[in-house]
Amino acid sequence: MASEKVETVIAGNYLEMEREGEEANSNNSVKSKLSNFFWHGGSVYDAWFSCSSNQVAQVLLTLPYSFSQLGMMSGIIFQLFYGLMGSWTAYLISVLYVEYRTRKEREKVDFRNHVIQWFEVLDGLLGKHWRNIGLFFNCTFLLFGSVIQLIACASNIYYINDNLDKRTWTYIFGACCATTVFIPSFHNYRIWSFIGLLMTSYTAWYLTIASLLNGQVEGVKHSGPTTMVLYFTGATNILYTFGGHAVTVEIMHAMWKPQKFKLIYLMATIYVLTLTLPSASAVYWAFGDALLTHSNALALLPRTRFRDAAVVLMLIHQFITFGFACTPLYFVWEKFIRVHDTKSLFKRAMARLPVVIPIWFLAIVFPFFGPINSTVGSLLVSFTVYIIPALAHMVTFASPSARENAVEQPPSFLGRWVGLYCTNIFVVAWVFIVGFGFGGWASMVNFVHQINTFGLFTKCYQCPPHKA
Repeated sequence: MASEKVETVIAGNYLEMEREGEEANSNNSVKSKLSNFFWHGGSVYDAWFSCSSNQVAQVLLTLPYSFSQLGMMSGIIFQLFYGLMGSWTAYLISVLYVEYRTRKEREKVDFRNHVIQWFEVLDGLLGKHWRNIGLFFNCTFLLFGSVIQLIACASNIYYINDNLDKRTWTYIFGACCATTVFIPSFHNYRIWSFIGLLMTSYTAWYLTIASLLNGQVEGVKHSGPTTMVLYFTGATNILYTFGGHAVTVEIMHAMWKPQKFKLIYLMATIYVLTLTLPSASAVYWAFGDALLTHSNALALLPRTRFRDAAVVLMLIHQFITFGFACTPLYFVWEKFIRVHDTKSLFKRAMARLPVVIPIWFLAIVFPFFGPINSTVGSLLVSFTVYIIPALAHMVTFASPSARENAVEQPPSFLGRWVGLYCTNIFVVAWVFIVGFGFGGWASMVNFVHQINTFGLFTKCYQCPPHKA
């Protein structure tokens, strides 16, 4: 019993020991110290920056659009509700990861050259059928998550340079984002995560302050919600906003002490709410129903050097977020073609390139900035981020022996296992009925409307008439 306790405590800490050994061997090297400072991140702070930076991304610019669909009060309530629910399922994923990794390390499995992913956790705990379901939903979500970043890049740059249409900008940024194949893993996003969060923080407060200074436009109306389709489309976009933890397992694996992840996502969500609630509320207050036809909030604000700065910063951040969404896909592809264990960075980078091609193509086919978020949220995020983790947790600990020997016990304030199961059942039922059911129906109706209005492969989605 005592030895089992020791194994539980040290499980997952070998990376920390490995890093300490590396630092001891490189104390006299300034180059190594700089590399460790900027490049090798695995602390709780790195994980917090990664979660915060990855969670908000371009959706910051579409939340005012969601408020115009939902109305002010519903928009605020849904942000708080889905923020809490997203934090809960991130906690469940972290518990399952620690359970899986602890079991494997007791069996002397070495993960030094292997990044654990969500589908492998499902496979190890529940078997191949769960693995296949998790792999399908996770990969499809991350694929379209990467597509959304490319669409957002083209949408944003157009507002400071409209000499090229948005489709042409998508070609250009597709090539730029392909360079993320050279970033090995989430260990190496330390400086990028920090910079990315500064960029979104600036943009959020720019949207808030600029909207308040601009004031309400003449004849502003706040009609939302007006139809069921718009209401559930907006709600599902917020479901997507707080469902960015499809990369939770990879972020945890990059930590030196992954057991400390439990509260990180909640802390990240609280910070993100300080950005999204003021900005979405202020922009909707200022422009009202005009947002229904302008899914990118930047389109309505007058062009100034501050707005141009926000556009540029968001472009850089979307490049970072593209890497966040795409890196797990790179890992899956590497494992499929059996190059994941190679130490050659160049060989891995070249092997990853085919992953970028379908992302590039889909961004050109469906350039619907805003509506695509809701569609992905209802059909993919609902299962990937909410339903599957809650079901997997309940099935994993269904037997009394599994609950008794669990590495992580449920918190007492929740009512231990009874409270945990009740919460999970509520999450599954709510997301399946409201998120996937009503949200899926509304999002698909809206998405088909965009196709019928603008067409596939449209050159310039929601572009104003070009001035001669």
